[in-house]
Amino acid sequence: MSKKIVVTGIGSLTCLGDNVSDLWESLKNGVSGIRRITQVDPDSFPCKVSGEVQNFDPSDWMDKKESKRMGRFSQLAVAAAKEAIDQSGFLGKVKPEKIGVLIGTGSGGLPETDKQAAVKENRGVMRMSPFYIPSMLANMASANISRIYGATGYNSTCITACAASTQAIGEAAEIIKNNRADVVITGGSESGICEIGMGGFSTMHALTTWDGDPSKASRPFDANRDGFAPSEGAGILILESEEHALNRGANPIAEIAGFGVTSDAFHLVQPHKDGLGASNAMNLAIEDAGITINDIDYINAHGTSTPTNDRIETLAIKNTFKDLSNKIPISSTKSMIGHSLGASGALEIIACINSTIENIIHPTINQENSDPDCDLNYVPNKNISKEVNFALSNSFGFGGQNACVVVKKYQ
Repeated sequence: MSKKIVVTGIGSLTCLGDNVSDLWESLKNGVSGIRRITQVDPDSFPCKVSGEVQNFDPSDWMDKKESKRMGRFSQLAVAAAKEAIDQSGFLGKVKPEKIGVLIGTGSGGLPETDKQAAVKENRGVMRMSPFYIPSMLANMASANISRIYGATGYNSTCITACAASTQAIGEAAEIIKNNRADVVITGGSESGICEIGMGGFSTMHALTTWDGDPSKASRPFDANRDGFAPSEGAGILILESEEHALNRGANPIAEIAGFGVTSDAFHLVQPHKDGLGASNAMNLAIEDAGITINDIDYINAHGTSTPTNDRIETLAIKNTFKDLSNKIPISSTKSMIGHSLGASGALEIIACINSTIENIIHPTINQENSDPDCDLNYVPNKNISKEVNFALSNSFGFGGQNACVVVKKYQ
């Protein structure tokens, strides 16, 4: 019999607060965390908004000297991990060599590269920080969590663009099923709001150019959507087998029931024109969970607010769910927190977990103008109450990376 993989702790830092409770309360109530951008000069870019973690002081979560040797994405990951680990309560009860870490990220320490490139140009290479490399490397969120919390077991990093943390969580479940770890600290972290990052996405015309009320900028599935609102954040989950969790007296809060991952093998950055890769990933996750499309109560969409993604994701959902497509509530967390790239999937899975606990589906805000290509039930502007036993979370990234996870209510 396959092991049942459960979640025993969750933690987050986002533009909606520095804990899961604040995040969920805002999501339920349709509150946006998107504000005018401050980490770069807004006058330098067509995009004027972002979802930045506000008033973040890493010394609140870790040793101050330690934090100065980390990139911001690592700091956010370590901070979110603390909340999840504290809730789970496994430290001191599990052998260090049986604790694994698997974190997803899209770009790692991009702002640190931006900053040190300027030092190199202005002051010379020998004035660059000796901590640049360990602050920039994408594996360092996993490495820093491992080092700080003494997790000496399995350790890896998933770098599959915007699918990274969803894939990390799915693979973490597989690691436990294969007896490579008893507990895995998993999820994702991203902090890429800097001149290089903003410039790169701006020249691709991927970002919103909305210049009105920032809270209205992210408009998934709306006819007037024009690009995603860049954001940052971290979401961390603690996974273990149900048997292991119960034996140590833990309280499981959800189950990771299914996982699917595919590649479009189609285009550098555009999704497959027929949504086939995304649809196949959904099918695989549902099959892995041992259920059918009839069992899915809610879909947390990738829902980026870009014209192409939202149209193709709608098509992919129709490919998978057929006649059920119009009956399943779908919502986009990104409508309120923007697109945190490699961290977004973990944060959306945390939203799904809360939906299974409270039987509430958060809305897609800024749903004001209908688009004939996006004609499903996106839970516009106001949450709904609905029994959620199975939730499907979608993540699709550049390069045709697709990852989906099925979250099951824990009973």
